[in-house]
Amino acid sequence: MTSSRQDRVRQAFDDFFAPGEPVSDSWVLDLVRRTAATVPAYGKLLRENGIDPAGIRTFEDFQRLPLLDKANYHERYPLPELCRDGTLTACDMIAVSSGSSGRPTVWPRAVEDELRVARRFEQVLVDGFKADERTTLAVVCFPLGTWVGGLFTQACVRHLAVKGCPITVVAPGNNKAEILRVLPELAPHFDQVVLLGYPPFVKDVVDTGLAEGVDWPSYSVKLVLAGEVFSEQWRDLVSQRAGIADPIADIASLYGTADAGVLGNETALSVAIRRFFALRPDLARQVFGDARLPTLVQYDPASRFFEVHDGTLVFTSDGGIPLVRYRIADEGGLLRHDELLAFCAGHGFTPPPGPELPFVFLFGRSLFTVSFFGANVYPENVTVGLEQPGISDTVTGKFVVESVEDADRDRVLRITVETAPGRTADAAAVAESIRTELLRLNSEFAHYVPAERQLPDVVLRPAGDPEYFPTGVKHRYTRRS
Repeated sequence: MTSSRQDRVRQAFDDFFAPGEPVSDSWVLDLVRRTAATVPAYGKLLRENGIDPAGIRTFEDFQRLPLLDKANYHERYPLPELCRDGTLTACDMIAVSSGSSGRPTVWPRAVEDELRVARRFEQVLVDGFKADERTTLAVVCFPLGTWVGGLFTQACVRHLAVKGCPITVVAPGNNKAEILRVLPELAPHFDQVVLLGYPPFVKDVVDTGLAEGVDWPSYSVKLVLAGEVFSEQWRDLVSQRAGIADPIADIASLYGTADAGVLGNETALSVAIRRFFALRPDLARQVFGDARLPTLVQYDPASRFFEVHDGTLVFTSDGGIPLVRYRIADEGGLLRHDELLAFCAGHGFTPPPGPELPFVFLFGRSLFTVSFFGANVYPENVTVGLEQPGISDTVTGKFVVESVEDADRDRVLRITVETAPGRTADAAAVAESIRTELLRLNSEFAHYVPAERQLPDVVLRPAGDPEYFPTGVKHRYTRRS
C-alpha cells in the first residue's frame, strides 16, 4: 500500500465533506507544473515542443501550451505514461468511452475523480431536487459495465448518500423491463424518484410505463439526463407524460464526457434562460452565434477551466489522466454569468435566482451532422419535427439521418425513424413535420436546398431494429455515406 495514495484520498474526502477556502485561479498553473513533473507523457510532450514548465507563470504562458486531443496525446503514448508516476496503480477503476466518434477509448479513474464530479450531482440532486430533505430513489438507467456512464453515476450518487443525503440507489442499467419491475416495488417508499439516463432511453421507459399502467405522477419523478442535446419541446413532452409539474426545476441535463466525467450541469437558472431563447431564435443567434438551441449549463471554474479555440471547446482538469488544454470536438462557447443575465434583462426577461457560476454552451460535435446540398442538417432540428402533436405518440424519438444517392444519382435526405412499440406511424406526416421544422429552424436548409428536395425520405423501422436501433448501445443519429 502507498501512503501518498491514502493521503490523496483522505484529502479528497475531507474536501468533499467540508469544503475549505475557495480554490485560487492559479490551480490551473499549478496543475500544469504538477502534471509535467509527474506524468511522463506530458513531460515528453512539453520537451518535444521546447517548453520548460517552470516558465509557465501566467495565463498568457498557459495559452501557448499545445492543445491536446485523442490523436496527438492519448493514442500516442502507452496508457501508464498518461497517468501520474507512469503507472496505473493510482487508479482503481477503468472506464471506456462509448466509441461514438471512433473506436472505444480507455480512461483510468480514481475515487478522487468521483468525488470531484459528485459535486455536480450534488448541485442537481440537492440544490435542485432537495434530495437532502426528501427521501430519494435514484434509478441509474445508463448502461452498466465498462462504459463510463452507469457505474460512474452510481458511484457519485452513492457518495452523496454517504455524505448524509437520504438517497438510495438502484442500478438496473438500460434494462427497461428491470426498471419497470423494481419501480412499483420501491418507489412508494420514497418521497421522489430520480431517473438518470440518456434522453431517448428515459423517454422510452416513461412511454412503456404509461402503456403498462405505471402511475408516474404518484412517484414525483425527476430526471437527470446526459449525452445528447434535446429541445424544450422534448422537455415539455416528457414532463407531461411523466407527470412532472415543473420542467424547469425537475429535469436537469449533465454535460459529461468520458475524458473527464461531468464538466457542467443544467440549473433552473440555465434552463429558464434556454427556454427564453427557444422561442426567440433571433436572440439566440446573437448570443450563441447560431439559431440552433444549444445545451446551456453552468460550470465550476474551481475544478474545470474552459477555453474556446476555433469554435470548439477546450478544457483543463485533473483526473486519472490529467488533461491540460484538451480539445474535444464539441462546438460551443463560454458566457460570463453577469453578461448573460444582463442580456436577458435588456430584453425584458428576469430568470429565477441561481448559482453565480459561468455558463458553457454546446451544440454537440460537428461530425454528427450530415451535409445536404451544402447545408448542415443537425439532429436537434429533426428531433423537433418528431415531437409535434400527432407525431410524438407514434415514434420513440430515435432516428438516423443520411444523405444517400437514389437510382439517378441524385442526393436524397433519408431519415430512418423508430416507431413506438405497438403504434403505427404515418411516414408522409412525419416527413412533412420534419420539413416544416427544418425550414423554420435551419436557415441554411431553407436557402441552400432546392424546394423540390426539401421533403425528406422517411423510412419507418420497428422499435429495436437491429440494423438501425440496436438495444444496449449508445444511439448514433447520423450515418455518413
